[in-house]
Amino acid sequence: MNKPIGLGKWKNFVLPMIIIATMFSVLGFAVGINAFFVPFVKAAFHISTAKAYLITTATFSAFVLFGIPSGRVLIKVGYKRSMFFSFLLMALGMVLIIPAAKWISFPIFLFALFVNGIGQTLLNTVVNPYITILGPEDSAAKRISIMGACNKLSFGLAPVVLAVFMDTINVQLSDVIFPFYVISGILIILGVLSYFAPLPEVKAAGEDEKEIISDYANSKTSILQFPHLLLGALAIFFYVGVENIALVSINDYALELGLSSPEKFAFYVSIGYFVGYFLGIILIPKIISQIYAMRICAALGIGLSLAIVFFPPGMSIYFVATLGLANSLLWPAIWPLALAGLGKFTKKGSSLLVMGIAGGGLLPPVLGLLKDSFSSYQQAYWMLLPIYAFFLFYAIKGYKIKA
Repeated sequence: MNKPIGLGKWKNFVLPMIIIATMFSVLGFAVGINAFFVPFVKAAFHISTAKAYLITTATFSAFVLFGIPSGRVLIKVGYKRSMFFSFLLMALGMVLIIPAAKWISFPIFLFALFVNGIGQTLLNTVVNPYITILGPEDSAAKRISIMGACNKLSFGLAPVVLAVFMDTINVQLSDVIFPFYVISGILIILGVLSYFAPLPEVKAAGEDEKEIISDYANSKTSILQFPHLLLGALAIFFYVGVENIALVSINDYALELGLSSPEKFAFYVSIGYFVGYFLGIILIPKIISQIYAMRICAALGIGLSLAIVFFPPGMSIYFVATLGLANSLLWPAIWPLALAGLGKFTKKGSSLLVMGIAGGGLLPPVLGLLKDSFSSYQQAYWMLLPIYAFFLFYAIKGYKIKA
């Protein structure tokens, strides 16, 4: 069981939890911007659905390219400085959206989201292992559920907030200028505050090279020698992919069906997440373990995937929204299961898991291609079924595989 090391007199974790929760909220809002932009950029730049989903590719490709470097940054400068740099990078990305709007340049727009993605990569590399090792291992999913509730609530609010300034029906690129100046300023302020925040530097059990917790971790020379970690990274890849498929596509699906106020549907997905996280906070670990919670969510995802493609479209879209509930306790379970027993490889393992977040940029464009091919979102959602089956495999057997 992991215990926080180096916390000393930090008997009350409420303040650190609040600070980290704020950072999870920022990450949720940053990704939620993509959900709003999919239908927006289709109209603004006159592009196809598949090309519109390049905005997710631009954001999440940063996780592939900078996943390992972000882990090295974390090892070199520690948690707090890494947080500071991540906020500055995210602010720079938001600022770059403004010239993209002024010059009506989709490539610059994508580059801006890529830069923002670099900042998100670094911040994810920091906050996920931090909250995981801030307390006992068996309650890690509970802490991550609290963080997830903040993350998804902000995700769902992002399209609603942006809709106050920007109209997806009567699109005007000039509308992005004022809100993104404000967002950039807020990110810079948060970066400065995080630098001076009273957050302790923490270490996972066995992370200290001199501390021997288990022969398993200390007998390894590379993170590639941990099968449960590699499968966990693949699970993260698929998880963030289906998460973004649900959150990013549902607004456009609502537009396809001619439903009113399409921007609100991403918030419905967030409500499902919020309900799931609330249940996780209450039930884990006293009533059910994080492993069983993952099995239940994976099985629910399989059932919802079938319902989405077989029920009438008017009902189908609400099953897409319910995917938020099915997804809610997957991420909180995958992280502690994948990082378990890594010891001195914890930070490097975290950077590998963060690279898996690239699935959020690679799988939604696949959905876009399928939608363009079938001329229907409903048939494109077939791709969800094998993914949830993999989650069930990892929750039953994959996390146990040790070399």
